[in-house]
Amino acid sequence: MGKLQESVLYYHGDKEKEEREVRLLKSVLVRMGVRIKNIRTEQIGEQVGYLAGIPGFSRQKEKGEPIPPIAQDVLVLQNFTSARMDMLLSNLRKSGGAKINLKAVLTSQNAEWTFYHLYKELMEEHEKLSR
Repeated sequence: MGKLQESVLYYHGDKEKEEREVRLLKSVLVRMGVRIKNIRTEQIGEQVGYLAGIPGFSRQKEKGEPIPPIAQDVLVLQNFTSARMDMLLSNLRKSGGAKINLKAVLTSQNAEWTFYHLYKELMEEHEKLSR
C-alpha cells in the first residue's frame, strides 16, 4: 500500500486576517504537496471524518440547532508523519503567513466529532495553555 496523501482541513474564520497571510499559508501547503480542503461555515456541523473523506462517514442528514460561526482559523492535519508535521510548522512560522492557534491531528476519536465540536475542544485546550 502506498503512502497516504497528506491533507489539511482549513477553516478560515478569522475574517480580520489579511488575505495575504492566508495566501502565504496556502502557498506553504502547496509547496509541500499537501492537499487543502477549505471548510465553509455551512459545513461545521459535519463530522470531521466526513469532511476529511474517510470511508464510512457520510453527510449528516438531520440538522439540529443552528451552529454559531467560528471566529478563529482552524487547521486539521491528516496523514502527516511527525517529521513532516515539524517541517510544516517550521515552514508556516518562516513564511510570515497566518498564525493559526487552533491545530489538530485527525484521529479516530476526533473523526467522529463534528467540526464545531473539534473547534470547541481546541478552544478549551488553547485557553488552558494560554493562562
